[in-house]
Amino acid sequence: MQEIDAEAAARLRRVVVRLARTLNGSAVAEGLSPTQASILATIGFRGPMQPAAIAEAEGVNPTMLSRMLTKLDERGLIRRLPHPGDQRAVLVEATPAGQQTCDRIRAARTEMVKELLRELPPHYVRAVLDALPALEAMAGLEQRS
Repeated sequence: MQEIDAEAAARLRRVVVRLARTLNGSAVAEGLSPTQASILATIGFRGPMQPAAIAEAEGVNPTMLSRMLTKLDERGLIRRLPHPGDQRAVLVEATPAGQQTCDRIRAARTEMVKELLRELPPHYVRAVLDALPALEAMAGLEQRS
């Protein structure tokens, strides 16, 4: 394993945190917390899911997830359905309004990233795009494709 410079790691952390804050503004514009938006996006992308699978995918504890699902349900963004194979369990799915909210947040975030890239010199844009496979691997996204 190669040695990683602490300052370089700190710089990357600062960049990731700042970009996350910028992108999270699109969730806030929809009246959602970043966590609520992430949960809704997971449900919207993957389709109906059991709460335990959502908690695992999002890395949140079941109590916190339950509170978040209640808030999303109250806003009409998700609905709970009986699980077809287990009468004691439920599935959670995005409603049409929830899917539209996901789509708006995704579009806003994509536009934000495009705008940030447009502000960079071409050689930086190439460097960022060339780094995507490594960044996706760091974030575990290659497993979700």
